[in-house]
Amino acid sequence: MRRIWTGVGAALTLAAGAGLWAVTTDPDPASQDAAFDHLNGSRLKTEALLESGLLQVRYQDIPHAKATFERVLELDPKNKLAWYNLGVLAQNEGRRADAHKAYDAALKTDPSYTSALFNKALLLKTDDPDKALALLRRAVAADPKASTAHFHIGETLAHKGRDEQARDAYRRAVELDTSLRSQVPESYREPAAAGPPSAENAESAENAENPETPER
Repeated sequence: MRRIWTGVGAALTLAAGAGLWAVTTDPDPASQDAAFDHLNGSRLKTEALLESGLLQVRYQDIPHAKATFERVLELDPKNKLAWYNLGVLAQNEGRRADAHKAYDAALKTDPSYTSALFNKALLLKTDDPDKALALLRRAVAADPKASTAHFHIGETLAHKGRDEQARDAYRRAVELDTSLRSQVPESYREPAAAGPPSAENAESAENAENPETPER
């Protein structure tokens, strides 16, 4: 995994072949080759634009990053990474409606997209905790090792007074990432295991409350 923004969440890598490929039944080999070259070229261009957008984010050139991700969507309207990255930019700028729209578009392409599920849950956590809880549970179903999702499940359940379920969720989060223990409310906290947290875990504890970052 590659971190793009210091002080926000971890980012995943771009899966090869993120663009959508069509299956043709054209019997002409030359025509098939031309179609393949076009699709392959479009995919490479999409991936190059995604990389460019992430570089622009890295250097805080947010307006151009937004324009770059929108260009990706012109080439591939269902590109979940471009939609997700636009959602992150909107969420960090406080544009909640735009973030919702972008995450919904990403999830329409991939309903089990863990990062989009997690970030959308954070948007809803205060206003609609039940819907946020459902999204977080979908996130951990897709990725059982998503420690911060388990943590937020615990926090949401604790606010609803469901103490035993909250304690179980917090326990799972800490099992996956021991640095999260310091953020668990004392009444739900279990004795710490021996040994200091790793540097990586210490950083993830700092980022537990933040949305996931743009992805490549």
